[in-house]
Amino acid sequence: MALIVTGAAGFIGSNLVKALNARGEKDIVAVDNLTRADKISNLSDCEIFDFQDKQDFIAAVREGRVREDVSAVLHQGACSDTMEADGRYMMENNYRYSLDLLDWCEAREIPFIYASSASVYGSGRVFKESREHEAPLNVYGYSKFLFDQVVRRRLEEKRSQVAGFRYFNVYGPRESHKGRMASVAFHMFNQYMGTGRVRLFEGSGGYGPGEQIRDFVCVDDVVAVNLFFLDHPEISGIFNVGTGKAETFNQVAHATVNSIRRARKEPELSIEQLRDEGMLEYIPFPAQLVGKYQSFTQADVSALRAVGYQAPFLGVNEGVSRYVDTRLKAGEGA
Repeated sequence: MALIVTGAAGFIGSNLVKALNARGEKDIVAVDNLTRADKISNLSDCEIFDFQDKQDFIAAVREGRVREDVSAVLHQGACSDTMEADGRYMMENNYRYSLDLLDWCEAREIPFIYASSASVYGSGRVFKESREHEAPLNVYGYSKFLFDQVVRRRLEEKRSQVAGFRYFNVYGPRESHKGRMASVAFHMFNQYMGTGRVRLFEGSGGYGPGEQIRDFVCVDDVVAVNLFFLDHPEISGIFNVGTGKAETFNQVAHATVNSIRRARKEPELSIEQLRDEGMLEYIPFPAQLVGKYQSFTQADVSALRAVGYQAPFLGVNEGVSRYVDTRLKAGEGA
């Protein structure tokens, strides 16, 4: 039986394929758009059975030409650029594509596990999987929100598993192709390795310099949640995937810099010392992000815990340190 992973050459998708390989799964159909061919490096150490271009796969789904021996679909494919201005493209890619794939899975009673996003909550202060807390700020968030609404309407009559995950701020290996949309930990690593300092936004949304606070979640934990649901096809619903504990951008910078300093046998420094030494630099808040920026996010993970997922999540200190060590061992930034 085959597993289909969309967005397989992307950040979360490739980490998921690698984890499936570690469990002995190799009959994997990897689906992605390789217009940006540099993403293929994410799959170079993975084992797959077949690769299909996203457009060819969409056409096959719509025409009923997908192989029949599929045990589950892990739908990670999406345009994740929150600054994308082409709403028509975003809705076709993130909403219509997902809807067609959901229809195909439901008709065949195939488990469907998909990526949503914490962006559906917009600038709200409550991050609980409930309609009154959802008000996306951009078309990316809206595309995810609208598909979640379809899923909600269908859950009572579902014939097989449908599980959606609202990812918070994910960081970890295999994200370099994302460019400006890569995690803050990724950019902080590059900045410190290149210039000896990290740039953060000045105060915004009532928060001080670098004190904007978000729920940063390691991709290892995101993958673990996906695998838990793959192993429990009886569980359906929409769930937040975050640590449940918000931490500041200053804390991410602190963990990033000190992880590098430890590797260099240099003494660790406090946030105050990093500021005093000029290793933290605060830059003006971008005008184009005013009113479109989440200065605070923190996952309510009570629904996830209630269905039985009890594994702990990595905090920023441990998770970012692990990430930095992986990049240093790979020779990045040298």
